[in-house]
Amino acid sequence: MVSGTRPSVSTSEKINKNTAVIIGTLGANKMIGQLIKAGKINAETIRGGWEQFTIQTVQNPFPNVRQALVIVGSDRRGTAYGVFTVSKCIGVSPWYWWSDVPAIQHESLFLAPLHYVSKQPSVKYRGIFINDEDWGLRLWAKKKMDAELNVIGPNTYAKVCELLLRLKANMLAPAMHPGSGTFYQFPENSKTADRYGIIITTSHTEPLLFNNASEWKHEMNGDWNYLTNKKGVLDVLDRRVSQTAQYENAYTMGMRGIHDTGMADVPDGYNKTQVLENVISDQRDILKKYLRKPANDILQIFVPYKEVLDVYENSMKLPDDITLVWPDDNYGYIKRLSDSQEIKRSGGAGVYYHISYLGHPNDYLWLNTTPPALIYEEMYKAYQTGAQRYWLLNVGDIKPGEHGIQFFLDMAWDVNSFNYANIPNFEGTFLSSIFGEKYKTELTEIMSQYYQLAFSRKPEAMSWDFRWNSMFTQENIYDTDFSFQNYNEAQGRIDQYNTIATKAAKIMSSLPEKYLPAFYELVYYPVKGADLMNRKMLTAQKNRWYALQGRSITNQLSNDVKLYHDSIGLITERYNNLLNGKWNGIMTAPDRLPKPQNVPTTQITLPEQPKLGVFVSGEGASYGFNSFHLLPGFNVYTKKSYKIEVYNKGKKELNWNAETQNEWIKLSKTTGSTIYQDDIWVTIDWEKAPVGTDLKGEIKITGPDKTETVYVSLFNPTVADRKEIQGLAVEDNGVIAIDPTNFTRKAEKNGVKINVINGLSYEGKSLQLGNVTDNSFNSSSVEYDFYSTNAGSATVYIYALPVFPKSKEHTTQYGVTIDESYTRWMNIATASQEDSFAWKNNVIRNSAINTATISLAKPGKHTLKIITGDPGIIIQKIVIDFGGMKRSYMGPPNTVVK
Repeated sequence: MVSGTRPSVSTSEKINKNTAVIIGTLGANKMIGQLIKAGKINAETIRGGWEQFTIQTVQNPFPNVRQALVIVGSDRRGTAYGVFTVSKCIGVSPWYWWSDVPAIQHESLFLAPLHYVSKQPSVKYRGIFINDEDWGLRLWAKKKMDAELNVIGPNTYAKVCELLLRLKANMLAPAMHPGSGTFYQFPENSKTADRYGIIITTSHTEPLLFNNASEWKHEMNGDWNYLTNKKGVLDVLDRRVSQTAQYENAYTMGMRGIHDTGMADVPDGYNKTQVLENVISDQRDILKKYLRKPANDILQIFVPYKEVLDVYENSMKLPDDITLVWPDDNYGYIKRLSDSQEIKRSGGAGVYYHISYLGHPNDYLWLNTTPPALIYEEMYKAYQTGAQRYWLLNVGDIKPGEHGIQFFLDMAWDVNSFNYANIPNFEGTFLSSIFGEKYKTELTEIMSQYYQLAFSRKPEAMSWDFRWNSMFTQENIYDTDFSFQNYNEAQGRIDQYNTIATKAAKIMSSLPEKYLPAFYELVYYPVKGADLMNRKMLTAQKNRWYALQGRSITNQLSNDVKLYHDSIGLITERYNNLLNGKWNGIMTAPDRLPKPQNVPTTQITLPEQPKLGVFVSGEGASYGFNSFHLLPGFNVYTKKSYKIEVYNKGKKELNWNAETQNEWIKLSKTTGSTIYQDDIWVTIDWEKAPVGTDLKGEIKITGPDKTETVYVSLFNPTVADRKEIQGLAVEDNGVIAIDPTNFTRKAEKNGVKINVINGLSYEGKSLQLGNVTDNSFNSSSVEYDFYSTNAGSATVYIYALPVFPKSKEHTTQYGVTIDESYTRWMNIATASQEDSFAWKNNVIRNSAINTATISLAKPGKHTLKIITGDPGIIIQKIVIDFGGMKRSYMGPPNTVVK
C-alpha cells in the first residue's frame, strides 16, 4: 500500500531476516518477554497501563538479526494502537477505506532510532454510536457489504471496528433501528468485535445489550413494562447477558419505552424513581450471575436521557459504581454535569453526545456541521467536571461525519492536546495532511466559513419549519428569517457559500486523480451541498418576494430553484457512484426524504414594454416598495456603502440613467441597460462632504416610464474627533452592534477568566464568561466603551449560546449594566424544559437572546459592562438599539469606527 512491497508476516519465534518488526503484548508474547529479560527493551513505563504502547528501535535483538522495530502494548488494544500509529506515520490514513484517502507512496522507509512511550488515553472508554441509519448506512450495507444477510452485518462491522482501532477508540454502539438487523442476531458480529478488541456498548434505549426496538415481540412477549410484565422483561435480559458474558461489554442500566420512547406510566402507589431503582437492582443481579464478579467490577452506564433526567433528579438512589453518562440535548449542548457530590462517585461520569440527530425541532442527518469549537467547549467542560470515563458519539451513518468523529476521538485520546487557540487550525491541519500542505490556508478558510454559516442555520433546517422529515410527515416550507431587505443578510449568505464552494471546486480541479474521491467526500460534497441547499431555499424566497414587486427576473429565479434542487440530486448521485459505485446508497439528501420535495415558487406574467422599478437597502415594506425611497443614513464613523437595485418590470430591455446634484454622493454606475436588474452602490466622498448631522441629498433614477427619487441622509458631525473614538462601537442608524471579543478592558478576579473562543458564533468569535470550574459569582467582567448619538431608553440585546446550567447547583445568569445603571441579571432561556418552544428556537439558531431596557442620560461616550455570574456562559453578539434595528435573523453587523 505504501512502498508496493508486501512484508512477510510470521508468528514463529524464529526470525530469518536481518531486519524485522516485532509486535506483541506484555505478558502474552514470548519474544517480547525475552527482549525485556535481556535488557534490549524497557517496557516498565507501560506495565499495568491502560491501552498504552511503546515503540522502540533495537540493535541486534536476536542472533542474526541486525535491527528491529519493536512495538509493545500494555494490553491487546495498546498493541493495536502502536501498530496503527506506525501505519499512520508512514502514510496510511485511518480513513483510507471509509473516505478513500490514498496512502502516501514511498520507495523506501527509514526510521531514526527512537524510544517512544504513549500516554494513557484521557478518556477510558470512547467510541461511536451508529444511529438513524435507515436512509444511508443500512441501505448501503445491505447492497454492498452484507447482501447475503440483507442487514448491517459482520462485513460492515469489521470495517467499522478497524476504523475505530485506527482512531484509537475502543467502543461501539451498533446500529439498532428495525430493519438494520439486530447485532446479536448473528454470532459473527460479536466475534468480529472481539477479534478487533472492540467493546460493545448500547444506546440509552437498550438495557443490558437488549434491543427492544427489534427484538421485543409484543405478540409473544407481552407489554414492555417492568411493573406488569416483570418476568417477561427480566427473562430476555437474562438471556442476553448469558449470551454475551464472554465478551467485553458496557451494560446500559435502567429502561425506557420501546425504541426511543419515554418510560411507561406507573400506577398509583408507585413512582418512576422507585421503579428504576428496582429495575437496576434486578439487572445487577443478572450481571453478577453470569459475569461471576462483583457488580462494582462490571462496566455499567446509566444515561439520564430526556425524561429520565427528571426521574433521576427526583432523589433517585443510583449505585455509586455505575457510570453516570450525561446526555446533550441532541443539538450539542450538554444538559447536566456532575455536581459537587456526583463528581465523587466511584463509577465516574461520561457523556453521550450528538453530531447527527433525527427529531424535533429539525433533523440534521445529512451533513457534518457541528463546529469543532462547540464540541471542544462542551466536552472539555464535561471532562473538567469529572466526565472522564465514558464518551459516546452519535455519528448517524458514519459518513459524512468523518470530521466530527476524528475530532471527538482525537480529543478523547488526548484532551490536553487541544485548546481554544489551536482548534481553528484543526480542520486545515487534518485536511492538508491528506491533500497537501500548500492547501492548508485555503482549506482552513473554507471549513471555518462552512461551520460558521451552518452555525447560524444548518442546511437541513432551511425550510424554516419546526418539524422533521420521517416516513410519515414532511416539512412545510416557509420564508426564512434571513433578510434580503436589511443588512444584506440573505444575499450575503448566498455569496459566502458561493465563495467557499468555488474555492473547493478550484482545489478539486487541481488535485491528482487518485485524491478526487477523498476530496469529494470530505470537502467538496458537504460544502457544495450546503451551498446548493441555501441557494435553493433563499432563491425561492427571493422569487416569491420579487413576484410581489413584478420584477422581470422572477421567472428566471424559479428556474434557478429547480436547477439547484436537481443539482443536489446530481452531486448526491455522483457521491454514491464514486469508485464504481462503492458508496451506492450511502448518501441521501434531505430534500429527498421521505420523498423528493422541491420548494414553492411563483411565475408571473410580464408586460411587453420595460418598466422601471427601484429598491434600496433597508426598505422595510413587505412588497419592497414605499411611497418614497430612503437609503440608510451614511455615517462618517462607519463609512458604509449601500445599494440601489434598478430593476425591470417588463420583457424588453430597460434603459436607465442615474444622476445626483450632490458632488459628495458617488455612484458606482450612472447608466445601464438590463433585461433583469442592475445594482448601483452608493458611497460618500468624505473629502467633499459637508459638515453636519442632518444633511440631505438626492439621486434621480430615470427609466422609460418614470423617474424615481432616492433620498440620501448624511451624518458628519464635528462633536467627536474620529481619532478619539477609533476602534469603538458607534451608533449607526439608531443601532450599536458590538463584537463581544473586542472589549475595551476586562477585570479578572478570584481566578475567573474571560476566554475568547474562535470558530464559534455567527461572526466567527465568541466570549466565554468564566470557565466551568469557576465558582465565584459576580466577580470578573468585561467592558465596552461605545459612542451614542442618541440619549434616552435603549434596548440591549445579548446573543448568548443556549448552554445549560453547569449542574443543578447553578443557573445560567450573567449581568449587564451601562455606566452607573443597576445590574440587570439575565438567565438563558435554554434552562427551560427541553422540547419547549424556547428551547427549540434557541437550538435551531444556536442563540438565546436576552433583552434589557436601560436609559442613557445623554449622547456621547458610555460603557457597557457584562459581569460573570454562573460559569461557562458564552456571548456571541451584543446590540444596543435606540429604535433603528431592522428585522433580520442575526442582527445588524458590527458598527465600529473605521
